[in-house]
Amino acid sequence: MFTDELASAIRGRAAVVALESTLLAHGLPFPVSLEVGRSLEALVRSEGATPATIAVLDGRAHIGLGPALLERVARGEIDKLGRRDLGAAIARGCSGATTVSATMALAASAGIQVFATGGIGGVHRDLLHAMDISSDLTELARTPVAVVCAGAKSILDLPRTSELLETLGVPVIGLCTDELPAFYSRESGLPVSCRVENEAEAAEVLRAHFALGLGGALVVVPPPIEHAIEASIIEEKIAEALAAAKAANVTGKAITPFLLAHLAKATDGRTIATNRALVAENATVAARIAVALAQ
Repeated sequence: MFTDELASAIRGRAAVVALESTLLAHGLPFPVSLEVGRSLEALVRSEGATPATIAVLDGRAHIGLGPALLERVARGEIDKLGRRDLGAAIARGCSGATTVSATMALAASAGIQVFATGGIGGVHRDLLHAMDISSDLTELARTPVAVVCAGAKSILDLPRTSELLETLGVPVIGLCTDELPAFYSRESGLPVSCRVENEAEAAEVLRAHFALGLGGALVVVPPPIEHAIEASIIEEKIAEALAAAKAANVTGKAITPFLLAHLAKATDGRTIATNRALVAENATVAARIAVALAQ
């Protein structure tokens, strides 16, 4: 289902930016989640693009949410859906917030090429024991959507995630950076595959990439300097969070929300402030790229 605003934008081939709903439902506490959802849509509109927050509600895939549905999602009383979960959720009339992989799949089905989020999933740190790799990576390899983000989440194994992105042929386009951002931190020591200096240049690279039928791409944007957290500080807190998750026997798709909540508490809310700042920056960048692609 499309909102009237989205249906009109897609028919007219106007600039559209997809926004995921898992960030709202499972990444931030209510009412902060609702504030962020509204502000992200407003930021996208302010840059001349149309926002499309995506979710599955009562068995229907929604491309764009009205005010009431946005609040319903932001309250977080729904499941978390990856690509593999979409068919079952729709067939059974379920409701769920879409992760990066599910948002990409639904965005692509609607012809949307640009998607803004906080950070992607990747290779988890206990790979050798749990073999936990996010479907975000394989989705990026096959689905022609540009994901604008602050890199992969810091709780992951970033070197292995970067290596797998290369193996899968996913370009990592750094906006004014030579390094893959580490979500809360601006540097990771890991190189991007291509650097661009502005959104118009990013759009040129993406246009060529999509024309070749090469799947998706990452456009990575470091978190704003005033909100970035030093890598040494966040690493210490991540180690504590991982130990707590192991002690509580938290696994699977429940691990990321658990770790994010633990980090927010351990940093007195600093990670939430950083998350809000970087996702706002990413939405702005994504809207500018979408406008350039639409031209």
